[in-house]
Amino acid sequence: MIRVLLLIPTLDRSGAEKQLTLLASGLPRDEFQVEVAALTRGGPYADTLTEHGVPVTVIGKKWKFDPFAYRRLKEFVGEKQPDILHTWLFAANAYGRLLVGHADRPKVIVSERCVDTWKKDWQLWFDRRLIDRTAKLIGNSQAVVDFYRELGVPADRTVAIRNGIEPLPPPSRSRESMLAEFNIPANARVVTYIGRLAKQKRLQDLLWAFALLRNCADHEVYFLIVGNGPERTADEQFSQRVGYHDYVRFVGHRSDVSEILNATDVFWMASEFEGQSNSLMEAMSVGRPVVVSDISANRELVDHEVTGLVVPMGDRPAYTHATWRLLSNPEHAERFGRAAAEKMRTEFSVARMINDHAAVYREVAGTGG
Repeated sequence: MIRVLLLIPTLDRSGAEKQLTLLASGLPRDEFQVEVAALTRGGPYADTLTEHGVPVTVIGKKWKFDPFAYRRLKEFVGEKQPDILHTWLFAANAYGRLLVGHADRPKVIVSERCVDTWKKDWQLWFDRRLIDRTAKLIGNSQAVVDFYRELGVPADRTVAIRNGIEPLPPPSRSRESMLAEFNIPANARVVTYIGRLAKQKRLQDLLWAFALLRNCADHEVYFLIVGNGPERTADEQFSQRVGYHDYVRFVGHRSDVSEILNATDVFWMASEFEGQSNSLMEAMSVGRPVVVSDISANRELVDHEVTGLVVPMGDRPAYTHATWRLLSNPEHAERFGRAAAEKMRTEFSVARMINDHAAVYREVAGTGG
């Protein structure tokens, strides 16, 4: 039995947390004993893990470096004696590797979920200093792996494991009902963004592109923005400045993703960096045509002119033109959507993601694989 402890800053409803929950809930129990620790706080996914019989512990970190939380984590790891400590995201990756040091057990596996150009020099320096305490670095795309190889992580300590996408349940309500909730006419066309409202997502590019789209479209078009984040107020103010704010809907976090996507004609993503976007994968999995920024992580998901359209990052008119193409040619859009759904089904299953992690755990624990 391989004892695995997964450590992540929070269990909020976000991409890395979702993948950790899918992994912890799905690892075979006859081979792996799994527990989860949240370094800072719990969150919605704590309930999901508990429902699947995965123990969850909150360490309660309060500051960037919290010596009391560090001590509690050290005691907790000492008590549990895992064979593998699998950490996720910067804070957990740092605490976990500092804690274990050069000890033989537990082996530390880190998960990096993004091309982390946002990191400051001190954070990148810290990552470099901890490379020799890293048994394996898992990136959720080849772009992430390449970023950390350039930072100095040896190639034989890195592996790309793509995110797994769960089949979304069929929508429980009609498109018309969903649009009515947002005060959008039933015959309108809808472009949708789902994700965190943060600077890296470049939502203002999409708001500008939407204003251009309203000028050239032959029919009523609305923009549905799903999610929250630190830039929400700034994005709402920008929407009012560029015009057509009456046709933009900021609806916050939603749990009814299937219904949202059922009401969507085109899915947008303008990010300047990503790891592997869960919301983009979900949109593709249900056959929504997508228009995305030309960054390496998006190109691993979207084959231009096959499973969607890829446009230069920051090129606002290009988003408009690509979207107008899809809205004006439904058969074209449907063909992209079918190809996208097939790619998600065959290449990005949850079972494959879990099996790939299990193989890494066996290799690092020395039990084969």
